[in-house]
Amino acid sequence: MTVRYFPFLLLRGRMCLLLALALATVAGPAAVSGRANTVVPTKPKVAAPSRTKKSPISSQKSGPAAVTSAASRLNAGLVIRQNPAAAARAQLPAVFAPTRPRTGLTQFPWKTNIVTTVFWIGEPSTGVTAACNTKSSWDPAWEESYGGFDDPDPSSRTWDFGPKAFAPKQNPFYIALPFNDVTNPEIAATVIPWYAAIPKKSKFTTVIKGRWLAIRLGKKICYAQWEDVGPFETDDWGYVFGRNPQPKTVMNNGVGLDVSPAVRDYLGLVSGVRCDWRFCEVSEVPDGPWRKFGENNPFVTMKDRQWAERIKRLAELERERAAWLKQSRTTVMGPEPLDGRGG
Repeated sequence: MTVRYFPFLLLRGRMCLLLALALATVAGPAAVSGRANTVVPTKPKVAAPSRTKKSPISSQKSGPAAVTSAASRLNAGLVIRQNPAAAARAQLPAVFAPTRPRTGLTQFPWKTNIVTTVFWIGEPSTGVTAACNTKSSWDPAWEESYGGFDDPDPSSRTWDFGPKAFAPKQNPFYIALPFNDVTNPEIAATVIPWYAAIPKKSKFTTVIKGRWLAIRLGKKICYAQWEDVGPFETDDWGYVFGRNPQPKTVMNNGVGLDVSPAVRDYLGLVSGVRCDWRFCEVSEVPDGPWRKFGENNPFVTMKDRQWAERIKRLAELERERAAWLKQSRTTVMGPEPLDGRGG
C-alpha cells in the first residue's frame, strides 16, 4: 500500500511547495518565518536617484485621493473662469497695510492734540498779545515782503487759498511755533536736528525759517512753512524739538500752534481746535496748493531755476545752430571773396 500511494504523496508535496512560493510572492518584501502568525520585515532597498524626469502619468495619484485632487483642480478652474480678479487677489501674498498714520516710527514724530489758533500777516495787536504781525521775528518788513495784508475774511480768499487782492510773493501756507533760534543760539545748536546741515552766514542767521511742517486735522493733512515765532513763547524748545507733548504756555488754553488763513481754509478748522503737527522734509511734501506761490517756496524757486536753465540752454542751441549753418554754407559755396564780388 505504501508503494501504491507514493506517487500521490509526491505530487501533494510539490503542490504544497508551489502554494508556499505563491504566498511568498504575494507577501512582497516581507518573509514568512517558521513561527506561526509572525511576519519578519526585511530592509527595503534604496533605489538609486534617477536623472530622468518622471512621467506625469506615472506620478499621478490613484484611488480616492486622485478623485479629490481632480475635483479641487476642477473647482479652481471654475473660480478662475467665473471671477479672474478674485482668483488673482487670492494668489497675492498677504501684506500689512496700516490704516492710520504712524506716530512713532517717522523721522519727526507727531505732536498730537495741540490747541491751534489762526493768525495772519498784517494782523494788528490785540488785548491778548502786544505783537503786531506786520513784521515777523525774522523779517521786520514781513507784510511788505508778502505783498500786502493777508485778509482772513473767507470772502476775500481765492479758490486756491490765497488772498484775492494780490498774488502773494511768499507762500500763503505759513505757521508759527514758540521757538526762535536767533535769540537762543546755544540751545538751537544742540536741539535742532538739522542745525549742523545748514550753513550759517552769521549768528543772526536762522535755520528754522521756511521749514516745512505737516498739520493734520482728522483725515486731512495740510503742509506749510514755518515763518514766525509764537504763540506767546519764544524759547519752548522742549515742546518744539523735545519730548514735551504740550507747550509750556497756559495762555489761550495752552495754545501751541498758529496757522495762516490758507491752512485754516484747507483743513476747514476753526480757531481753538486741536490738531496734530510734525516736521517733514521737502521730499515728503506732496503736490498741492502749498507748492504754488512764494519766493520763499523751494518748489517755486526750483521751477524758476529750471525755466532759467531751459532758456539758457535754448540760447546755447541757437548759437550752435547759427555756427553750424555758417559752416555748412562755407563748405558748400566756398569762402567769400575778399572784395565782396562773386567768383
